[in-house]
Amino acid sequence: MILIENYTLAILAFITCMICWGSWANTQKMASNFRFELYYWDLIIGILITAFVAAITLGSMGTEGRTFWEDLSQAEGRSILMAILGGIVWNLGNLLLVAGIALTGLAVAFPIGGGLAWVLGIGYNFFLEYTDKGSTEGSPLLLLVGVLCIIVAIFFSGRSYKKLEGEYSKASTKGIVVSVIAGILIAFFYGFVVQSMDNAFVAGGTGSLTPFTAVFFFSIGTLICTLIANPLFMKYPVHGTPVSMKGYKAATLKEHAAGWTGGLIWMGGMVLSFMAVGAGSPAISYALSNAAPVVAAIWGVFIWKEFAGSDQKTNRLLAGMFVLYLIGLVIIVVSKLV
Repeated sequence: MILIENYTLAILAFITCMICWGSWANTQKMASNFRFELYYWDLIIGILITAFVAAITLGSMGTEGRTFWEDLSQAEGRSILMAILGGIVWNLGNLLLVAGIALTGLAVAFPIGGGLAWVLGIGYNFFLEYTDKGSTEGSPLLLLVGVLCIIVAIFFSGRSYKKLEGEYSKASTKGIVVSVIAGILIAFFYGFVVQSMDNAFVAGGTGSLTPFTAVFFFSIGTLICTLIANPLFMKYPVHGTPVSMKGYKAATLKEHAAGWTGGLIWMGGMVLSFMAVGAGSPAISYALSNAAPVVAAIWGVFIWKEFAGSDQKTNRLLAGMFVLYLIGLVIIVVSKLV
C-alpha cells in the first residue's frame, strides 16, 4: 500500500481533507430541487465506491505493508467492528447535524454541532495517542492555543450567520439538543477508526487493519446507518413534508451525479487523512482535517455570496474569523515541531 510518511506532505494531505470536508455539501446545492434525504442515498453510494476503489488501488499498490486483500483475510472481528462503528456514529451525527440546522438555523447548529465535534474529537484523539504511547509528540500547549483560536473563529462564523438570518433565526431547544448530540457523535468517529488500525501504520489504536481497510469498513458503517436511519428521516422529516423513494427515482442524472460527487469528495478527503495520520498524530490529523466548518463558511462568503450586502459589523466578524482560522491552523501545524 501507499502511505504518506513525510510530515510536510502529511500537513498538505490534512489540509486537502479539510477542504474536501468543508466543500462536499456544495454538491447538494447543485441539486437544489433534490430533497436532502434523497440526495443522501447518492452521497453514501459515492462514499462507498470511493473507499473501495482507494482500497484496491492505493491500498494494494507499492511494497509497504499488506495489500487490501491480504488485510481482509487476517482482519480481526474487533478491528472490523471499530471501523464500522466509526462509520455509523459519523453518519448518524451528520444526519442529526443537518436536522439541527433545519430546526434552529446555521447560526446556532453550526457552532454548537461543528464546534463541539471539533473540540471533543481533538481531545479524544489526543487521549488515544497518550494512552497508546505514554506521551504525545510536540507541544500540547501550542495545540491547545491553536484549538482555542479556531473555536473563536467558529464562534465568529456562527455570529455572522446569526446576523444573516436576522428575524428568521430560530431559538429551538429541540434543535440545540439535536446539534449537541450530533457534535458528540461526530467527535468520536475518527478515534474509533484509528483504534481499528495496525500500530505499524498509525500512532494510536490496537487493532489490526491498514488505513485503507479501516476506511473501507468505515464506509460499510455509513451504509448500514443510512439503511436504518434515512428511511426514518424520510418518513418523519424535521423540516418539510414526508418524502418517498418515488422522488429518488424521478431525479435527473445530474441530481444523482451531484450526490455521487459529494461522496467522492468527502471520502477522498478521508482517504488522504488516514494515509497521512501515521506521519502526524491522531490529534493533529483530526484537528486539521476536521476544521471544516470555517471552510464551509468561506464557500458561503466567496462563492455563494451569502453575505453580500452585509453590514460592517458582520464583515468585521467574517474578517476576524478568517484571521483567527489561519492563525489557529499555523499554530496546530507548528505544535508537532516544537
